[in-house]
Formats: sequence, C-alpha cells, structure tokens
Amino acid sequence: MSDYYNSRRTRNIFSPTSSEPFKASRSKIDLFLNCPRCYYLDCRMGVARPPGFPFALNSAVDALLKKEFDLHRSKKRPHPLMSAYGLRDVIPYDHEDMELWRSNFKGITFLHEPTNLLVTGAIDDVWIDKDGELIIVDYKSTSKEEKVSLDKEWQIGYKRQMEVYQWLFRQNGFKVSRTGFFVYCNGKTDRAAFDAKLEFDIDLIPYTGDDSWIPGALKDMKACLMNEKIPEPAKACDYCSYRKAARDVQEERRKGKAAKK
Repeated sequence: MSDYYNSRRTRNIFSPTSSEPFKASRSKIDLFLNCPRCYYLDCRMGVARPPGFPFALNSAVDALLKKEFDLHRSKKRPHPLMSAYGLRDVIPYDHEDMELWRSNFKGITFLHEPTNLLVTGAIDDVWIDKDGELIIVDYKSTSKEEKVSLDKEWQIGYKRQMEVYQWLFRQNGFKVSRTGFFVYCNGKTDRAAFDAKLEFDIDLIPYTGDDSWIPGALKDMKACLMNEKIPEPAKACDYCSYRKAARDVQEERRKGKAAKK
C-alpha cells in the first residue's frame, strides 16, 4: 500500500446515528452527482477512489496568479486583465477572511440545516464591482492547441464548482453576481524553444451560474447516506466498471480452479 492512499479509513465517515454536522465539500457534491455508489462507498464506508496524481504545474500557476491578483488587491486597483475585458469598475475583493476562503479543507462554509450537511468550498479568488456585488473567480490551466472554452461535456464539473461557490457566498449573506469568471491559462507550445520558461495565453471566460439545484442535491445526498443499501453505480463510472470487471475475473478464476479439483 502506498504512503498516501488509505484504502479503508475509519475517520470522517457518516454515521446515521450521529447528530454532528457532516462535511460536504464541493468535490464530494460533484462525486455524488457523478456516481452515488462511489460517494456512498467513500463517505459511508470509508473506501475512497484512489487519488489522482497532483498537477504540480497547475498548482504553480494557481499560486502565481494569486500572488499577482493580491498585488492589485493590496493597491485596490483593477488587474490589467479586467481592463482588457472591459471590466473597468471591478477590482479584487479585499476581505479579512480571504486566506481562510482559499484554504483547502477549510474554505467558506455553510450549515444546511435541513440535512445537517456542512457545505464547504475553497475558492481561488473573489472580485467586487462598483455596486458592491461579489464576482466569484476560478483559475484553470491547461495546454492545448485549440482555444479554451467551457463547451466540453466533462466541464460540467467546472460549472457546478462555480455554482457551489456562488451559493456558499449567498448563504453567508453576501450579494453575489450570477456571472462568475474563469481565468483560463493555456500553455503555448508553438515556441521555437523552451528556454527554461513556459508562456501562456490567458482568457477571461464568463459563466452565468444557476445554483437552484444545490438544495435538492444536498437532500438526495443525505438520503443516500442514510440508506443501508449501497446505491447502484452510475452507468458511465469508470471506477465502478473497473471494480465489477475485477470481481468478475476473480470469480471466474475461483470457479475455474474449483472445477479442476
């Protein structure tokens, strides 16, 4: 077993008899929507999907973007990217909880009382316009030849992510714009040489969110956790397909060995 993957944990597991709020991070909400079985196995049984490898370059881009926007935040002035896209009355939002909101495993939180689920999300950035309306911002980075967009089917997760953040800020009493922005960095591969640096095209992509689905999703998540029966897998879940194939092969091998005796 690797040092970083606990295949069967005993902590942070939902108990139907506990009165303590149970954490529902933004990523766990997305996990439930992608596959209720994987969500149940993770949060009720303590068997999580194997973790993906960290994208160190993406994390580096995020860290540098935060430093860059923080510089303009401290000066209470717009970032040049804002002006380039016509957002001249928008500046990075300066708030005492900014670092808390950005912190993984903490973030901005709200207790959804009907389900007793503590919803959490760690944001990348928040901007504010002249009317005091907050604009939720998320950083994304990639490297591909085509122009970046939000048109791919798998990017529904990005959109849900934005909507959960918008919902969290609204539940905390902030006035939030329906339109958020993705600062999307696309690494250039058409340079003659590397020269120890990677250059990016940066696009600012607006997205108008609709968070009306979230209360219903939270109720469905709670019902899933309370059920003693493991839910059916999602049809398109690669993890569940793998688990089934592995079980089938092992069962076939077991039966084959038993038949030879």
